[in-house]
Amino acid sequence: MFDLHRLRLLRELKHRGTLAAVAAALSYAPSSVSQQLSQLEAEVGVQLLEPVGRRVRLTAQAEILVSHTEAVLERLERAQAEIAASLTDLSGTLRIASFQTAALALVPNALGLLRDRHPHLRVHVTHMEPEKALPALQARDFDLVLAEEYPGNPNPRPAGLEQQDLLDDPLHLALPEPAGAAAADGPTALLRSLAGHPWVMEPEGTAARHWAMTLCRNVGFEPDVRFETTDLLLHQRLVEDNHAAAFLPGLVRGGQPPTVTLHQLPRGQRTRRIFTVVRGGSSRHPAVRACRNALLHAVALRSGRT
Repeated sequence: MFDLHRLRLLRELKHRGTLAAVAAALSYAPSSVSQQLSQLEAEVGVQLLEPVGRRVRLTAQAEILVSHTEAVLERLERAQAEIAASLTDLSGTLRIASFQTAALALVPNALGLLRDRHPHLRVHVTHMEPEKALPALQARDFDLVLAEEYPGNPNPRPAGLEQQDLLDDPLHLALPEPAGAAAADGPTALLRSLAGHPWVMEPEGTAARHWAMTLCRNVGFEPDVRFETTDLLLHQRLVEDNHAAAFLPGLVRGGQPPTVTLHQLPRGQRTRRIFTVVRGGSSRHPAVRACRNALLHAVALRSGRT
């Protein structure tokens, strides 16, 4: 019988990449993590780690062991969900990661509903972009992640994670004032007319940046990106003050009238998908289900205002 704690350390190493990262996440000394994994190797009877420069990587046998560990942890998480569902009072802590616009437009209303219906449930919210939040969800740092998917730019779908759609959020080209004659020739012509205009976009490596760059290149130009930030409220402000053009999602307005001129994008590029992601083993946990229902209610409230 293998030690479950040591198996979890091996799984943590797969998801976090280094012994130091595992130690930091679990508040252990790196030497303690290394010692525990050495003991696991002795239990299993095969080499689980091999050196690569100053780091280590999992052997093929370790990968097999991790896959079975994932299955065991999922079953334990399902058991935890069933126990929680058997109780009359929902308590404990639910850890949520959300990107900025969803955190502004949806999360506060959802938190209010959860507070009213489940006063003993503690909800912890972290602002984090999906590119970092989804791996952290797999590593069990969060219980639920709010994520986004841009048109033509599908997200990887890691095994063991379950998605549930929340809404389709409209995307627009944002300018400080009406575009005049260029807009009359259609969305593609208007976008092409901004080839020499300064732009604000999200940083390299984000799904939003990849989508925006691809959209501009597909209509024939390389955008002059002078401002980079994940803060979409700053995007909006830079457009308002005529410093840049931007692509703005509907959620950034929080149900308020637009403060800039919004133009349609080319067909097939007009909405992004917003959804929640949880681990498969926790999808039936009453706290997770309550949070998802609260977020759907927040979407309905917002739709009623707009």
